[in-house]
Amino acid sequence: MVRTQIQLTEAQAAGLKKRAAAEKVSMAELMRRSVDELLSRPAETDEDEKWERARKAVGFLKSGGTDLSVNHDEYFVEAILDGHFHK
Repeated sequence: MVRTQIQLTEAQAAGLKKRAAAEKVSMAELMRRSVDELLSRPAETDEDEKWERARKAVGFLKSGGTDLSVNHDEYFVEAILDGHFHK
């Protein structure tokens, strides 16, 4: 194990201590579990990647219709139900 030092707010420390006592484990064990849970989730997409995905989606559904700005939700739902929209 690697020893490290962190700073918590008073409320965080009190809550962690109370939770550790209730679960009959050390505060360090709760911290390790929390870190494991955080690391098991995929990292959030960075802002550049989000914009790139949005740019790729623009123009994806070319209907030729003139009412897209009014009925966009209906067209979107139709595209999803028809299986035309995927990652």
